[in-house]
Amino acid sequence: MEPVPLYAPPVRRGPRAYRRQIRGLGPALGLLPPLVIGALGLFLLRGNTDSTVRGVLGFLLAVLAAPGLLVAGAPLNSGTGVYAAAVIGSAVVWLLLTIVATRRATRTPVATWGDFWKEYLWLAGAVWLGVVGALVAANLMLGGAFL
Repeated sequence: MEPVPLYAPPVRRGPRAYRRQIRGLGPALGLLPPLVIGALGLFLLRGNTDSTVRGVLGFLLAVLAAPGLLVAGAPLNSGTGVYAAAVIGSAVVWLLLTIVATRRATRTPVATWGDFWKEYLWLAGAVWLGVVGALVAANLMLGGAFL
């Protein structure tokens, strides 16, 4: 009988410690994609006075990063307090989403970071699909004046 070759190195400190690591670091790492997307959107919007494409892309990235901006009426309402509350609310939503993703990814005894990112992207994709759907619906209701 031949020994079975190992295709992956053993998990350091065991699977339980690795699952704890995913559950501990997952929520912090899950906040990074919306943070990067939001920073890119803010960069595109900052100082934009004449580019329609840059403005639309910056606005789209901003609401993908902070879906609470749509709830607060971001393009139609103004005010630092409204935007700050919307961004903080969106951060709470993303934090809850990453906690759910970590729990779903670590249901199996042998969980990996790939499992976490798969679960995270499914949940984030649903949020982003809802944001795009809300933008399309608002555009239709406003008669095409929105985008």
